[in-house]
Amino acid sequence: MGKVIAIANQKGGVGKTTTAINLAASLAVLEKKVLIIDADPQANTTSGLNFSPDNDQKRTIYEVLIGEIDIHDALVQTEIPDLQMIPSHINLVGAEIEMTDEENRESFLKERLAPIKDDYDYIIIDCSPSLGLITINALTAADSVMIPVQPEFFALEGLGKLLQTIRLVQHKINPGLDIEGFVVTMFDGRTKVHAQVVGELREHFKDMVFKTIIQRSIRLSEAPSHGKPIILYDVVSNGTSNYMNLAKEVLDKNEKI
Repeated sequence: MGKVIAIANQKGGVGKTTTAINLAASLAVLEKKVLIIDADPQANTTSGLNFSPDNDQKRTIYEVLIGEIDIHDALVQTEIPDLQMIPSHINLVGAEIEMTDEENRESFLKERLAPIKDDYDYIIIDCSPSLGLITINALTAADSVMIPVQPEFFALEGLGKLLQTIRLVQHKINPGLDIEGFVVTMFDGRTKVHAQVVGELREHFKDMVFKTIIQRSIRLSEAPSHGKPIILYDVVSNGTSNYMNLAKEVLDKNEKI
């Protein structure tokens, strides 16, 4: 059965989508069958994997959630053989309104994923930078949540609200939800405050913080504009090495369970 990992942080600009795309791509390169779901109306994961949200607007996670199409009809193949995607579109904004009065509205994504969950080793969900109903759906469908953290003090302050939401989901909807771990992103070793924040994060969360640190990288920030994960854009970059190491950590952790 595939493991579902939600990539979540309600604070924007912390490398959430970059992590979703490149973790998924790295797992696929390591010969795991992977599905990435773009659950963000901004559709940055969709465009970052070279798909146009406008061209795919009738075969997206929005249509799947509201029951307009079968989930199999939303699957698209990426450039990496073992990596498929379900794209997003700005229409997803309307899904929260349409789902508001429905029963079990927090579990729609989990129900839709059920028929295909066994087809993949990993399903990665890129959540929107909010704690709305779509993100709650992702956390309900997930086995674990990975939290990207930019090493800035303001970024740390926002973790409390996210962890409170995760605890609420665990208590009321999805008791099996685990925290996969915190991953430090956009790290600049020349900046003293970055090292200080990472130290505090490790002191507070101990082994829940991944050993791999994602370094700030121009090549990593360029890759989405070319519609490619970093491993296809620049295979010898630090970004490729960082995300391959993160993927190996994820595999090592889950193979020990």
